[in-house]
Amino acid sequence: MRNPWEEISLETYENHMRLDSVRQLQMLNTIMQAQLAAYPAEHVMIFGAAGGNGLEHIRRERHRTVCCVDINADYLHAAAERYAEFADVLQFLHLDLTADAEKLPKTDLVIADLLIEYIGCPAFQKAVLRAAPESVSCVIQINTDAEQWVSDSPYLHAFDGLDRIHHQMDPRTLTAAMQAIGYAANLQETHPLPNGKALVRLDYRRMSACSQ
Repeated sequence: MRNPWEEISLETYENHMRLDSVRQLQMLNTIMQAQLAAYPAEHVMIFGAAGGNGLEHIRRERHRTVCCVDINADYLHAAAERYAEFADVLQFLHLDLTADAEKLPKTDLVIADLLIEYIGCPAFQKAVLRAAPESVSCVIQINTDAEQWVSDSPYLHAFDGLDRIHHQMDPRTLTAAMQAIGYAANLQETHPLPNGKALVRLDYRRMSACSQ
């Protein structure tokens, strides 16, 4: 069975995310800018890169490679076209993180925004261990209504298939999962959204790196 993310067009996804009543696309862009600037990481990997929202914040003087990982090949093709000026920096990896984590290369920083909810903590732990970054920066969504975790919009039913892969996430659960694989929390920020939901940025640093 195909992953439901392979059935959702990028246009539908982004049109939903940028609605004034949702504004997650805009907020994620701002957060991505901060994530890319936060750590001295020459090599960055973005889990669930979609169409590349935020890649305009790449800086060649600090980023040698930025690897975009996604299960939807069409999303990656769109990102490559949109950010062709960064062709010398960008790499694209089409794979399913729940099944093919062993194909991931090593990196300095992993960014995973609104991704863990769709693969679950065990698969995320495995992917992080394979990529072995010094730092991990995540964004999860906090919902006021657990039954309707997708924001209401004209595009709502395009996301119905995600119900079978969605895992409700919270900061405590994610931090416990990261500690179990040797990463300590070093940042938590909450970004409210117009509809009562919120995006929470959670950053982690490898414990061996923290002691240096």
